Amino acid sequence: MKSVDVLLGLQWGDEGKGKVVDVLTPRYDVVARFQGGPNAGHTLEFEGQKYVLRSIPSGIFQGDKINIIGNGVVLDPALFKQEAEQLAATGHDLTKRLYISKKAHLILPTHRVLDAAYEAAKGAAKVGTTGKGIGPTYTDKASRNGVRVGDIFGDFATIYAKAKARHEDILRSLGYSYDITEAEKEWMEGIDYLKRFTIVDGEFFVNHLLDEGKSVLCEGAQGTMLDVDFGSYPFVTSSNTISAGACTGLGVSPRRIGDVYGIFKAYCTRVGSGPFPTELDDEVGDKIRDKGHEYGAVTGRKRRCGWIDLVALKYAVMLNGVTKLIMMKSDILDDFATVKACVAYEVNGVETDQFPYDISTGIRPVYAELPGWQTDMTRMTSEDEFPEEFNAYISFIEDYLGVPVKIVSVGPDREQTIERYTEGE
Repeated sequence: MKSVDVLLGLQWGDEGKGKVVDVLTPRYDVVARFQGGPNAGHTLEFEGQKYVLRSIPSGIFQGDKINIIGNGVVLDPALFKQEAEQLAATGHDLTKRLYISKKAHLILPTHRVLDAAYEAAKGAAKVGTTGKGIGPTYTDKASRNGVRVGDIFGDFATIYAKAKARHEDILRSLGYSYDITEAEKEWMEGIDYLKRFTIVDGEFFVNHLLDEGKSVLCEGAQGTMLDVDFGSYPFVTSSNTISAGACTGLGVSPRRIGDVYGIFKAYCTRVGSGPFPTELDDEVGDKIRDKGHEYGAVTGRKRRCGWIDLVALKYAVMLNGVTKLIMMKSDILDDFATVKACVAYEVNGVETDQFPYDISTGIRPVYAELPGWQTDMTRMTSEDEFPEEFNAYISFIEDYLGVPVKIVSVGPDREQTIERYTEGE
C-alpha cells in the first residue's frame, strides 16, 4: 500500500516549511496542503527570485507535479486569485497542475470583518490573529454554517446571501462598523477565477492517486504548538496542525501515513500573543531577529525570538510521530560564542521535562549551554564541512529528542540545504 509522507512545523510556525517542501518535491508525484489558510506564508528562494505562498502548495514550482488544496484548508478566493496571478506573471501557470477540493471552506468578506470585530472586543486579551478571517471560517465549519468550494456550482447567490446575512446580524449585535463593498467585488471576481481550476472530490482524488502508486507529500501550515487541541491554547490557530490533521484534511487513512518530517529552527520564534517560555526580550533576542530577518512573510509583524525549546520540541515529536528532523536557519547562530537549549521547565519550583497544561505563568526555562561554532555556515555544501561544535549541537538535539536530524538548512536558497547521512544509508 502506497503511503503518504507528512511535512510539518514543530514549533510556533515560521519554521521554513515552504523551502523544504520545494527541496523535497522532486522525490514525490503529488504535494497536498491539508490545513490552514492565507495566514500561513511559506517563503521560497531560488534562481535569484523570492516567492511567498499563502494558500497554494509549495510544490507548485516543480512543473510536472500535481498540487492539491485539501478539504482541511480554508480559502479566500480574492487572495487566491491575487496569489495565482502573481505566479502566472512569473511564468508559473497553475491551471493545469493545481486541484482544489470541493469540501474546502471559503473565507467570506464578512469573515474577515468578524475576525477584526472579535479581536477588538477582546481588548488586552486578544489572541493576535492575522485578521484574515481564518478563525471565523473554521467556527462556521464546526457549527455547520460554512460555505464550501463545491457550493459555487449550485445556487451560490442564495447560499452566499444567507451566510452574509447571518454574519451581518452578529456584527450589528457587536456594534461594529464596516464597509465591504470593494472587498466583496474582489471576492466575487475571485469566485469566477476559481472556476478556471479543476475542482475535485479531494478524498477520492488523493486515494485514487495513491492506488495508482503515486507518492504524496502532505504539507502543513503554522506549527504544532499552534494546534487547536494540543498547542498553547487559547493562543493557537483554529485547525489541527499535527500529522493527524493530514488524515482529516485530505481524507486519507492513518494507515497510509509513512514518514513524518518535523521541521524546526535552530532557535525558536513566535508571532503575536501567547506564552513563549524561552523568549529573549533583550539584545540577544534582537540579534537573532535582525540576523534571521524574523518578520512575518504575510503580515510583516516582528517575530519574538528565543533559544531552542527542547521540552516543547519533544512534545511535538511525540504528538506527530516524527521519523525525521529538519533543522532550519542554523547559520543564524554562527556568531554566538555560546548557544543555549532549554532542557526542562521549572514549574512553581518543581523541575519537569514534560510540556505542561498551562505555560502562561510560573514557567522558568532550565538551560544547557553549548559552545558556539563561530563559523560561516552559509558557504557549506556538505556535512563533512560542519565544525565540531555544530556537530555537537546536532548530536545534543538528537539525543534529547530520540530522532535523527536528516536535513540541515544553512541559508534561504534552495541550494543551501544539506542532507545528512547515517551509517548504513
